[in-house]
Amino acid sequence: MNKKYIDWNGFMQDTIIKQLQHIEEIHNIKILYACESGSRAWGFPSKDSDYDVRFIYVHKVEYYLNIDPVGVGHKRDVIELPINDLLDITGWELTKTLKLFRKSNPALLEWLRSGTIYYQKFSMIEQLQRLSSTVFSPHSCLYHYLNMANNNFREYLRSDMVKIKKYFYVLRPMLAARWIKQFNEFPPLEFQTLLDNVLPEEAIKQEVLTLLERKLAGDELDLEPRIEIINKFLENEMIHLQTYAKTQHRVIADPTEQLNQLFRQTLEEVWM
Repeated sequence: MNKKYIDWNGFMQDTIIKQLQHIEEIHNIKILYACESGSRAWGFPSKDSDYDVRFIYVHKVEYYLNIDPVGVGHKRDVIELPINDLLDITGWELTKTLKLFRKSNPALLEWLRSGTIYYQKFSMIEQLQRLSSTVFSPHSCLYHYLNMANNNFREYLRSDMVKIKKYFYVLRPMLAARWIKQFNEFPPLEFQTLLDNVLPEEAIKQEVLTLLERKLAGDELDLEPRIEIINKFLENEMIHLQTYAKTQHRVIADPTEQLNQLFRQTLEEVWM
């Protein structure tokens, strides 16, 4: 079935909800939250982009009352469905989620800010969202986005010929790092918001807007000569941000006890 002939908003919403319900049944879990991540959440999906669904789930109380912790041996802390052309679905177990939250994990913080929520139940997510600013680590988040930008730049943009879509794999994390430097807070997901607020260089912005328009129109896969003005900007900016990142060391109060309480509260709210 050709994607362009389908009402994707309604069709995919129903498909995703059914998949989540099936996951709950076969794994005997409760899903607390499910959202869109990746290019659709960032605001620059391709016409044929799949749906990157991420969810957080909790087992029954008895599952946690064993000598082996979750994540050891057969007690996996991740549920992954086989990837196909339409759906990429992955979930994290609650204790894994809380431990990564404690470390200011950028992927998780992005999930909590997604503008597309497929499912949300119980109070845990709202409490994490309220706590997120207290665990935010500029240092770790800066390095996450800068490493992503650097690695993607080396892999995709050093050739004489590049694909349009690859620029966004570098631009988005680089602008996210810029946002952290400028506002000292976790960056928004939407690429357009980043572009409007942390890219004042008009010549660069116009080039990027042209690329964005072409990408959204589906003109993104052909190999074309690299755009030197963007490449030079990215190289210089990443060097500048790496120097800045070395100066960032924020002491964060240990939230472990709060998260322990939230874990116990969630078990009680969901299962008791």
